[in-house]
Amino acid sequence: MPTTDLSAVRLPITPGPEMAALRRFHRDVTWTGTISKGGMGPGTPAMTARGRGTHGTIQDGRWIVGDYRQEQFLTDGTPVLTWQLHWVAGWDPAADAYRATVADCYGHAEVLQGHLDGDRLVFESEAGAPVRLRLTWDVSEPGILLWRNEVSAAEGPWSLVEEYRCNPVHADPR
Repeated sequence: MPTTDLSAVRLPITPGPEMAALRRFHRDVTWTGTISKGGMGPGTPAMTARGRGTHGTIQDGRWIVGDYRQEQFLTDGTPVLTWQLHWVAGWDPAADAYRATVADCYGHAEVLQGHLDGDRLVFESEAGAPVRLRLTWDVSEPGILLWRNEVSAAEGPWSLVEEYRCNPVHADPR
């Protein structure tokens, strides 16, 4: 039986140090906090929120997958909505950058580009989008994960939508 030359077959990437660095920001967490008045768009009221995020990996560790759910309430406790988001993040060697895709219960879907800045991970929408998101994770204090969501419309200034001190469900992996 003749031997087939497989040298032209491109093999899947092997997760490297970029994925190890990314994993420390993706912990299973719960949180409570507030959403700024107008944070979800002009005229929206201030709200309180409680949520959770769970994470796993797919494709032999090449991508981190997160599922998030947040219950939102008026400040008097009246239920408003349940927000849900699916997240896939990893290292894109062709772009030499972190990439993430998001899909939420509003039908919003996009690709974000990210970078590490020491103990901070920042993902942003691509420049030029009518509404841009900036998501920041900060793990500079051991055992603490701070997360914030900011928005910019028409390339204007960034404004805070929400910020949470997340409570890890499991011990800090460091």
